[in-house]
Amino acid sequence: MTRMDQIDPITALKATAARPFGQAKAMPPSVYTSEAVTEAELDRVFSRDWICVGRAESLKKNGDYLTYELAGQPVIVLRDNSGEIRAMSNVCLHRMSTLLQGTGRRKVITCPYHAWMYDLDGRLKNASYMDKNECFHAEGMRLPQIRSEVWLGWIFITLNPDAPPVGDTLAGLAAEIAPFQMETYTELFREEHVWDTNWKVLAENFMESYHLPACHAATIGGVSSIADADMPEGAPAYNIHFITKDPSFTLSVAHKNNTTLTGEWRLKTAVFAIYPSLMITLTPGYFWYLSLHPKGPGKVHITFGGGLSPDFLADPEHEAHMAATKKLLDEVNEEDKGCTERVFRGVSSPLAAAGPMSHLERPLYDFSRYLAERLSA
Repeated sequence: MTRMDQIDPITALKATAARPFGQAKAMPPSVYTSEAVTEAELDRVFSRDWICVGRAESLKKNGDYLTYELAGQPVIVLRDNSGEIRAMSNVCLHRMSTLLQGTGRRKVITCPYHAWMYDLDGRLKNASYMDKNECFHAEGMRLPQIRSEVWLGWIFITLNPDAPPVGDTLAGLAAEIAPFQMETYTELFREEHVWDTNWKVLAENFMESYHLPACHAATIGGVSSIADADMPEGAPAYNIHFITKDPSFTLSVAHKNNTTLTGEWRLKTAVFAIYPSLMITLTPGYFWYLSLHPKGPGKVHITFGGGLSPDFLADPEHEAHMAATKKLLDEVNEEDKGCTERVFRGVSSPLAAAGPMSHLERPLYDFSRYLAERLSA
């Protein structure tokens, strides 16, 4: 009999994704370890879908910027002089140096190599010692623009001119989480990390709560009820499930001054994944997220951020609440780092084999179907 992981990885993935949910199995090991799969993901997923780079409120003032590398394309995302969020190539039009690094604020964009200068809309503003070149025409020279959209406070970018608008593909999700009013939350921290695991291993880890009691036994495992978790069928662009946390975890339940959440919504936590790589936990008090990008099969770049709802942000004790929550999230992340790096070592081993999945892993089944469809295109 031919072993599944000895078949072409994408063919094997399609076979796994075609199974009925009652017979669901994990994705084949080669789907995580294959260089060819990673290349296909960059070409057919990350170059074509919308990728989240953070929250709009992190770019508060005109000239505030962040940088990102999307499928090999360096990108600048900034708030321009009109106050709008825009994205553009982070590559100079002269000798192709990258222009900006990290995050910050600029009145103009100046190339660190030969000091060519650009306005915040990407138009060339100044280039010294170019007057003797007959093919140089500053008028009309502009950094290539990249599509960007803000959806409920999240900044998305795409290299695909034909990708449907974010709001169209996520209309169902917006309705499902509407009571939280996520667009009113404020990001209070944003970090970048690289872990030694495959991006899909980490994505799947975030999507399911089955691992909470074991992987997070020292932190949130004891305050998360997974037995009664609601696991609806996923949509084409996302999956979501809801869990209830112990009210003793203050920020995970509605603030005493909150008047917009009623009934069970005051205790609900939504855990959702926006394909391909934005993972969000949203509670009445706080949110946190991971936005993932592959760096080869065995490394993943992580944008890690979080913040508070308006009620908790207005609380006189909000700094202490956020400090305690950030400390907890750091501990949770360290636990996830250990768990997901162990999984990648496991899937990379010769005797690794995909096993059957629990009903609590429904989001992983839906994720495999999304990937199979994208990678087959």
